[in-house]
Amino acid sequence: MAKGTGPETIIAFGVRLEGDLLAEGDIVIEGEVHGTVKTKGDLRIGDQALVEANIEATNAVVSGEIRGNITVHGKLELFPSSKMTGDVVTEVLAIGPGARVNGTINMGGVETAKGGKKRAAEAVNES
Repeated sequence: MAKGTGPETIIAFGVRLEGDLLAEGDIVIEGEVHGTVKTKGDLRIGDQALVEANIEATNAVVSGEIRGNITVHGKLELFPSSKMTGDVVTEVLAIGPGARVNGTINMGGVETAKGGKKRAAEAVNES
């Protein structure tokens, strides 16, 4: 994981955080987070972690479970142990064998995702 612009934040195993987690640097989650996670740095979610949140990060590596939408401006890696329930928007996606994803996947970045939703809405209005 590349280093973000600020210090690393670690949510250790056994720690439960409820609310908004906003960071300039990298975030490592080994425990539980419920709310929102947003960082200008990179995100790593450990294999025993549970994140019930909408997430935004530069790059992300996921081994644990996410229940919520995730937006990654660079590369999202879902390891074989990962479980994802929610929508994914990312530039590059790598999915390991056995990883579970339930939701829509939009690759090509955030701007492409916004344009795709706009085009879909326009198509509905034209019919």
